[in-house]
Amino acid sequence: MSSISPVLNGHAALARLLDKARPWFLLATRLWVSWQFLKSGWVKITSWDTTLLLFREEYHVPVLPPTLAAVCGTFGELFFPLLLALGFFTRFGAIGLLAVNAMAVVSYWHVLGSEGYEGALAQHVLWGYMLAVLLFSGAGALSLDEKSGRR
Repeated sequence: MSSISPVLNGHAALARLLDKARPWFLLATRLWVSWQFLKSGWVKITSWDTTLLLFREEYHVPVLPPTLAAVCGTFGELFFPLLLALGFFTRFGAIGLLAVNAMAVVSYWHVLGSEGYEGALAQHVLWGYMLAVLLFSGAGALSLDEKSGRR
């Protein structure tokens, strides 16, 4: 048993070090995924005529009329990332962006599901995974949620 003690001690030391890095990892995750959606929302709102055209002609959003889908999608891409970036109601923001991300994949599946677009689909899968990490882990210590006791 004593021959394994150095390995166990090393593993425990590594765990302590990584635990200290967790808040920074969660902050980086929040900021990265927020930035991806904020960029997309900003392009949509600053090129509104093009956005409406794309929602009418290219994106196949189920159930919603194109103009309402454009408004909802743009709102989601601008509002939920702000919550994540601040770490304020983080889990709500993560659920909101998961819905926006899923709807983007469904609405654009005729392209994302095609051969040659595996990288674009992989981006959505990565963002979904990052959002799931935030949903299950919360924002971490470097957040307004933590500071306000709203974990």
